[in-house]
Amino acid sequence: MDKKNALRAGALASGTTLMMLLMSSPALAVTRDDGDDPGKGLSVIETLGLYVLAPLVLFAVIAGLVMVLDKSKTRVVKPGTQKAKA
Repeated sequence: MDKKNALRAGALASGTTLMMLLMSSPALAVTRDDGDDPGKGLSVIETLGLYVLAPLVLFAVIAGLVMVLDKSKTRVVKPGTQKAKA
């Protein structure tokens, strides 16, 4: 029974994807709209900085702030990692 449902779900997903690919028309992106005024394109360095470096820096800043401003004093110690008392 599960195999039939998986097959049905796969057929539905692939059919939907195929229909979306066939119905979308990338050729319409070539024609310009009224009032369309695109700027100059980004270089490779600008693109990498904007879409790779900036999110990584933002993640690091947020993670750093969370770790620095953490007020909780309790720490969870995993079993078996406690030091033996003398």
